[in-house]
Amino acid sequence: MDKRSVSAAEAVSAIDEGAVVMIGGFGGSGAPIELIHALIDKRPRNLTVINNNAGNGRIGIAAMIDAGMVAKMICSFPKSSDPRAFTERYLAGEIELELVPQGTLAERIRAGGAGIPAFYTPTAYGTELAEGKPVAEFDGRHYVQERWLKADFAIIKAEIGDTHGNLTYSKAARNFNPLMCMAATKTIVQVSKVVEAGGIDPEHVVTPGIFVDHVVEIPSPQQEEEMIRAGLQYEGGVYA
Repeated sequence: MDKRSVSAAEAVSAIDEGAVVMIGGFGGSGAPIELIHALIDKRPRNLTVINNNAGNGRIGIAAMIDAGMVAKMICSFPKSSDPRAFTERYLAGEIELELVPQGTLAERIRAGGAGIPAFYTPTAYGTELAEGKPVAEFDGRHYVQERWLKADFAIIKAEIGDTHGNLTYSKAARNFNPLMCMAATKTIVQVSKVVEAGGIDPEHVVTPGIFVDHVVEIPSPQQEEEMIRAGLQYEGGVYA
């Protein structure tokens, strides 16, 4: 099955109002900037976004927040080098935050993909983040029950993909992305290069195509940090 989309806009066209969307990346590493900006052009509202952070500057996730698209963030680091977009909306009461320790966030996503509805971790025990959650004792230590995280869509960046959706990643871009592919009902991927089926050594495949629904080729993807240093911001289809 050929899973190629002709454009980023076509790839994200099914994401609609109220969707839960996992967005890959660890800061700018593995962040699907072109897919995020195509989603901003579509402008669905009331989204729940799951990511390691809440955006930076005025591009990517921060630009989504600026556009009023995000009702809730589930993340580990709502602060960044330039957290204006999230901070302004949060202080105004216009966006909800669910703060999750980073390791717990990764494991909740992994559990969602593995079909494990809950697990126990000592992280956050005795803090406000554990309030209202079940606690159990194992071998003399207290653990907090955490629930899986799943999403309607995942949008991620990979390095090479084939027409069947098999993926490889570039270095640190292999962070939350493989986990998110497994935890979402539909996975949309931008890659620097698309090859024919069989063009990737099976031993090098990180994410099997069974977890991928759409692949779009973006040969020279933007890098978040470079855009921020250049002072760029994304507004309504253009860079200001």
